[in-house]
Amino acid sequence: MIMFKQAYMNPEYFMRLALAEAKKGDAPYGAVIVKDNEVVAVAHNTVRRDNDPSAHAEINVIRSLTAKLKSYSLEGYSIYTTSEPCPMCATACVWTGISEIIYGTSIQDLISLNQSQINISCEQVIAKSFRKIKVTKDLLKIECLQLFKLS
Repeated sequence: MIMFKQAYMNPEYFMRLALAEAKKGDAPYGAVIVKDNEVVAVAHNTVRRDNDPSAHAEINVIRSLTAKLKSYSLEGYSIYTTSEPCPMCATACVWTGISEIIYGTSIQDLISLNQSQINISCEQVIAKSFRKIKVTKDLLKIECLQLFKLS
């Protein structure tokens, strides 16, 4: 059973969960938090539904998990997002101590599709912070870009 789990629980699997979650939101962004190769939280964008400009998928998934854990620390956790975290979301990752950010489309990709973005990469935010966070780019990029072509 464990071998079966490991065979299917890989980065592409986690990003596909984020893609599915993105389709539930009021903007095409989804996020999944993983620890020890296990999904611990999922969320999507609810900015319009909640009338909350901070209700991005990453903020929602972080809020959900930290409330569940009763701790603001997410050290040792990885976050998978369909798009590169904006400066607000990247900063939230810094404050929680998330160990790794894995994303599909970049802020530059979204700007090229005429999506409103703040043109500061998550790597720039991390570089100016007190944390070292591993960043993995372009996982299932084509599938993630497709979300914005459909919306």
